Amino acid sequence: MSRALEPLEPATGVTAPAVRRVGDSQRPTSGIGQPLAPVFTAMAVMVLVVLAITFARSAGVVAALWGAGGLAVAVWLRTSRGPLYDLSFGALVAMGMAAGNLLAGNSAELTAMFTVANMLDVYVSVLLARRFAPTLNLASVQGACRFLVSAAVLGPLPAAVFAGAMLWWMQGASFLDTAQTWWFGHALGVAVLSSFGLALTKREIVRFRAPARAIEAMVLLGLLTALSVTVFSQTMPVGFLTMPLLLLIAVRLRMLGVTAALIIIAILAVGGAMRGLGPYGVAFDGADRAMMAQLLILFGYLPIMLVAALLEERDRLSDRAKAGQVRAERASEAKSRLLANVAHEIKSPVGGVIGIGDLWKTGQLGPVTDTQAEMADMLVKTARQIEALAHDLLDVARAESGAVKVELRPTDVPGVLEDVKRAVALRPEALGVRLEVISEGDGLVALADSQRLTQVISNLASNAVKYGGAGGLVILRASKIYDGVRIEVRDRGPGLSPEKQAQLFEPFNRLGLERSAVEGHGIGLALAKRLVELQGGSIGVTSTPGEGAIFWVELPAA
Repeated sequence: MSRALEPLEPATGVTAPAVRRVGDSQRPTSGIGQPLAPVFTAMAVMVLVVLAITFARSAGVVAALWGAGGLAVAVWLRTSRGPLYDLSFGALVAMGMAAGNLLAGNSAELTAMFTVANMLDVYVSVLLARRFAPTLNLASVQGACRFLVSAAVLGPLPAAVFAGAMLWWMQGASFLDTAQTWWFGHALGVAVLSSFGLALTKREIVRFRAPARAIEAMVLLGLLTALSVTVFSQTMPVGFLTMPLLLLIAVRLRMLGVTAALIIIAILAVGGAMRGLGPYGVAFDGADRAMMAQLLILFGYLPIMLVAALLEERDRLSDRAKAGQVRAERASEAKSRLLANVAHEIKSPVGGVIGIGDLWKTGQLGPVTDTQAEMADMLVKTARQIEALAHDLLDVARAESGAVKVELRPTDVPGVLEDVKRAVALRPEALGVRLEVISEGDGLVALADSQRLTQVISNLASNAVKYGGAGGLVILRASKIYDGVRIEVRDRGPGLSPEKQAQLFEPFNRLGLERSAVEGHGIGLALAKRLVELQGGSIGVTSTPGEGAIFWVELPAA
């Protein structure tokens, strides 16, 4: 099998893919779904079989530069529409292969044998691809690996065993040489040519219609062709010189560009080897030269497809993330508008309720009993809570929509903490709680909006008094950090579990205290977080159940 080809020995057993007019015969985005696609595929298969056998005989070797199997697998996978279609498609492809063998001069016996072997090759590859890579998605590492292993590596194996056994029985050829020559060649044909057919999608065609992208593709593939001609016409092992350019093609042109580049390399490398050119022209004879060229492509260049698949997968995930971000931003904008509208609608009637309650409580609407006065006072208190909630809702809506403006200027942090201490100490819930301010070091000046910073620290201190006041002590501490100022609000309350800490800054989440006697709406911390972020800082909590909690704010130094 490694010597000159006898007149009756066809070279169709080895497929190194070399298809010239794949795009003309396949038409994956327009003609591939039409009824004439199987007919055109059968005609293309016939032409490729004739060219393969003729070229192999003229080169005097057994290995053939042939891509009929790879083309048939790609079109079959892309056009399948049911069992009846599969039967018709397979029959037409078999007729094309048989006609090609007869036109190339093979006997009826060899034609029948090679037609059966090639159809077994194609059908098993299609069957395994459907079973293990049903999405036919080469734009992911998993999808590409599944297709290559199932269709390219395992698919040709039964046909290789069949062809090796038949040629040994019919002509006494070496079973091992014939089987491995068939296997490597057909594996390369499916891996390169079928992958190109699956990557040639409508989306890719539209992308390459852009003039800049089309020019870039032509330039890169043209450079690869010129370099491959140079590399594979020399007797030195310099095939690695094409690797940097192939990697660049993977980065710029992704899967479609890589598979097209591999077809170019396969044609020039295997074709040159069969003619006695390239790095294997001296060290090997006959079919061994072609087989070494095939192995070079399979193990040296084909892994670049996985690089392209990884980049495609990254692009897809990035697009999904961007789309998700856009949806989230739109939803946030809609929520902010709803909150603002609700807050505005609440303020007017609540203001009226407060006014009427004050008039009622003070007796300006007529004599009132003690019970009525108490009820009026409860009415006003409840209405003021609703009014405070409306203001908080407005602040949240403005903060999330970016309407809140902050004026960043040098702010004396110890001074802010003293102001907060005095204000919080006047609250009824602060009765019996000792408030301390600790300033560690000098120059505790942050770049912040003093009004918004006071609002944030007041919220944290009020929460510490309400929820952690049982410990009797709340400490407000300011200290320097490597690039700014850290403010801590520490209490000795019951603390927070890790689960509650993860939910702490969610709006309207009171961590199960909705029915407790402690007043609140669950949006103060969410607003504080947004205000701190607007000032270029960060906020968080450190807590251990039973040991209190430390809420901290870090701001850049002035």
